[in-house]
Amino acid sequence: MIAIANCPVSLGAFLRAEAATVQEWAARKSGGFAWFCVATIVVGAGMFGGAMGSWREPLQALYTGIKLPLAILLTTAGNGLLNGMLAPLLGLNVSFRQSLLAVLVSFAITSAVLGALSPVALFVVWNTPPLTRVTSLASPEYGFMQLTIALCIAAAGVVGNVRLLPVLTRWAANAETARRVLLAWLAGNLFLGSQICWLLRPFIWDPAGGVHFIGKEYLRGSFYETVFEAVRRMVFP
Repeated sequence: MIAIANCPVSLGAFLRAEAATVQEWAARKSGGFAWFCVATIVVGAGMFGGAMGSWREPLQALYTGIKLPLAILLTTAGNGLLNGMLAPLLGLNVSFRQSLLAVLVSFAITSAVLGALSPVALFVVWNTPPLTRVTSLASPEYGFMQLTIALCIAAAGVVGNVRLLPVLTRWAANAETARRVLLAWLAGNLFLGSQICWLLRPFIWDPAGGVHFIGKEYLRGSFYETVFEAVRRMVFP
């Protein structure tokens, strides 16, 4: 049991995202639970980001360990406001505070799972040879590392969002409404999160380039423009 600002938080109950317990924590006026979620995101996502970036060098590990939690927190803030407007339109009457806290809990659980998976990512990264004349961007070793990291992040995201469904169901008192709201929230997460990740580049994008926190090339174009161009090249080569 962890007590933060008079808000007792059971780690087991938090990871299980028990609907009644989360609703009780959300009803408290104290910001202790919210700060607990923020700390979980910083530590969990930071560990996973550091493991990813360590493939290059310690400085890249530091940058990635900062950028991954930052991307999650910025996505949380933006989607908390967006979801607060979408939820009433879909039949769920929640305040902006409840919406923000629900998204925060979801991402905190995701980050906790990422932190638990960081040894797996570190093992794969440690055993992947660096870029040389033998190991290129098209090498199967590099592809396997990318796939493993992507699967870890996807698995953590699925767990975080699935654990949010019982909370929404309790608030909505209707499973169908809860699923509809969750799908709308997921779409918002994808829409905003993809662009934030495009700007921050918290993942391994161009390992052949220099190590920097935010490069000038990161500000060119957008995620959606890149996807559109990739599809256009495939359809009209």
